[in-house]
Amino acid sequence: MEFKNHFSFHSSEYRRYRPDYPAELYAFIFTQVSRFECAWDAATGNGQVALALARKFKQVYANDASMKQLENAARNGNIEYFVSRVEYTPLPDGSIDLVSIAQALHWFDHEEFYREVRRVSEQNAVIAAWAYGLLSIDPDTDRIIRRFNDEIVAPFWPQERAYVDRKYETIPFPFKKIVTPQFFILRDWSLHELLGYISTWSGVRRYMMQTVSDPLHEINDELAAVWGNPETKKHVTWPIYLLMGKVHDS
Repeated sequence: MEFKNHFSFHSSEYRRYRPDYPAELYAFIFTQVSRFECAWDAATGNGQVALALARKFKQVYANDASMKQLENAARNGNIEYFVSRVEYTPLPDGSIDLVSIAQALHWFDHEEFYREVRRVSEQNAVIAAWAYGLLSIDPDTDRIIRRFNDEIVAPFWPQERAYVDRKYETIPFPFKKIVTPQFFILRDWSLHELLGYISTWSGVRRYMMQTVSDPLHEINDELAAVWGNPETKKHVTWPIYLLMGKVHDS
């Protein structure tokens, strides 16, 4: 399966504007882990999850197929970054206690990746994969963003994005599932921060590459009109779709 590089060319913006994940999410994941020796953060991107895992595990391995993403990744002494596809890694057999995949599972070759997960995981290892859906702010802003997502950039979303739109309910996951609570990402953002985040969407980037124009120009004025003072911070909420399972109990 060809590596689809949707994020390398704007890795610094990706790190700046992409929301991180709540402490409650990690705390729940850790309650399901039986040993805290080694974790693998697959498709680590900007390294935010690897950094959170490094506070709990003795060793964290974090890979990405994009060197540019890793150049902007968060650093810590017990994180080892390496460039590779997630389907084929140099990790030792039976060495990993937790495999994490944040906002990336939908891009993978699932059959090959799960084969690799089983190879590198120790007997009681856990896999946790999550994504977050479309943000919500207030009815007027939500209406503009949903139209932008569903109509303006819809033809430019990679087809794998449909797994996120379906809340990860249809994505292949051949493990005995662990029942998980609902989590949310919560932020307070200015209009500038909101637009910066939307500019990192893979659908927006593909729109710009294929049309040589910025689709945000189509909603800038509308958003400004409903936002008011652009420096005003507004509450932003994203739902998290979390899948967890025991790797060798499928």
